[in-house]
Amino acid sequence: MDALELVKIDQLEIAVRIWHPDAARTVVAWHGLARHGGDFEDFARMLGPGWRVLAPDTPGRGLSGWPLFPAQDYLYSRYTALAVALLDHYGLDSVPWVGTSMGGLIGMLLAADAETASRIERLVLNDVGPELDPQGLAELGRYFAAPHRFTRFSDLEAELRRHYVGFGIDSDDAWRRLALGSARRLPDGSWTYHYDPRIGEQFIHDTPRDTWADWRSIRCPLMVVRGADSPLLRRDIVEKMTRAQPGLASLEVPGCGHAPMLDRASQVDPIADFLKRPREALMSATPDASANGWWKRLLARLRG
Repeated sequence: MDALELVKIDQLEIAVRIWHPDAARTVVAWHGLARHGGDFEDFARMLGPGWRVLAPDTPGRGLSGWPLFPAQDYLYSRYTALAVALLDHYGLDSVPWVGTSMGGLIGMLLAADAETASRIERLVLNDVGPELDPQGLAELGRYFAAPHRFTRFSDLEAELRRHYVGFGIDSDDAWRRLALGSARRLPDGSWTYHYDPRIGEQFIHDTPRDTWADWRSIRCPLMVVRGADSPLLRRDIVEKMTRAQPGLASLEVPGCGHAPMLDRASQVDPIADFLKRPREALMSATPDASANGWWKRLLARLRG
């Protein structure tokens, strides 16, 4: 990252990782359940110096503070309120939003709410949608509800390689960087993950809602990225999302599960094109042009 800002909201300190802080355009990039804003390092570099990328660490993750009352703070309603406060802090009336998993759901809820919809200029969902496979979601909840402790740093890295195989990471250097940004040392010298082990409580305390109604109500340009092997976002769900939002742009990433790391040209360039295209063109695009045609033509040029 090029800068780190610590923003105090209520009694929480929110770490915001920033790339290209002087760029004219801004995009918010929000991470998944047990990750942090540092995951967008490669995405920000590949997006280029024309974009200021703001990637907050959600409370309880990364460099942000841990709340005293998890049952009140590890909730989507709390995350969306913090997101609005951050947008206000940076003076952003309307901004493109790229969200991986949980971060995508936060953006979707903001875009669906009449009071905050105008704050999301366009929305990219990375391997998430208004419906998730129940079995995959249950496995995710079980994993993060259990404590993880490793005697050696190498053990932690090996577990990361196993659990996050869906990221599609293909180099030892990238895995080592992921491990360095994911580790926290315990008082007895052992290792654990960077996040508060109570983050999984949102599966217990959060209030169910009709997220398909949320999805249908969104009026900004939309794009979804799906890992071809995703255990959470099935292909038929993306098809259903497209029927509800015919202008939806979609990209399926081979060799990835949950969730693509957005760390290579074949993933970032279609998103960059979506972010740069005039909003009017995206809103008036035909279903074929927005959902399939434009990014397939771009990928053909890249591979050519």
